[in-house]
Amino acid sequence: MSAQKPSASTMQRPSMTRQPLMPSRYVSASIARSLEDVYRFVSDPRNLPQWAAGLAGRIERVGDEWHADSPLGKIRVRFAHENDLGVLDHDVTLPSGETVHNPMRVMPNGVGSEVVFVLFRRPGVSDAEFERDAEAVTRDLETLKRLLER
Repeated sequence: MSAQKPSASTMQRPSMTRQPLMPSRYVSASIARSLEDVYRFVSDPRNLPQWAAGLAGRIERVGDEWHADSPLGKIRVRFAHENDLGVLDHDVTLPSGETVHNPMRVMPNGVGSEVVFVLFRRPGVSDAEFERDAEAVTRDLETLKRLLER
């Protein structure tokens, strides 16, 4: 892909000295497509509206970020540079100004691939909200699987 993306080293990371350890949940999907096919599709932000419900609206590139409409309002998204390791990390800056780091990977799984998203429970997020977030990510990955396995 030709779009320039920030490197993993330039992406924002939660400061371990300012935030407590956050509980996490791994959400994954096994996809019967090659790692290269899955990575190529998922790493292109223009494809997000096809599989990520929270970004189902308009998305456009502005400099080294992507601006998108979401259920929360306008958000900004920065993606890791294209790489050979399957790293699909992305930082989402919410309308509030809070930036959420989203680790995501695609890795080989037999003749197909495994896509893994790490969902962190941010401070102040209730059990019910965290569960809804996990269900939303699960639905997104299921949509991605259906889309790529057609």
